[in-house]
Amino acid sequence: MTIYYQTNSWSSQPQISEDQIENWKHLAQKKNWRITQLPNGYYQTEFKNTNDVWQDVTRRETLKGAEAAIDGSIEHYNKKLDFIKGPKVIKTFE
Repeated sequence: MTIYYQTNSWSSQPQISEDQIENWKHLAQKKNWRITQLPNGYYQTEFKNTNDVWQDVTRRETLKGAEAAIDGSIEHYNKKLDFIKGPKVIKTFE
């Protein structure tokens, strides 16, 4: 039996491309999101990508749940944008 084993290591964090940052900025704006109602009564959240094509993301039973999902996604992308600015100092010692 042959076993293949591979490891990877990085000396620094993976670099985030400018395209990825622009995509996060786009997704962090609520105007690029919408909610549609499906024939089965569920609500689908969608975002408009940079090519002006709507892409479905999640399905929820209620309109309130769908909007909460969008708000959570926006918060997620805003955290990513804050992270690329560098580490956040939480506490310092003297």
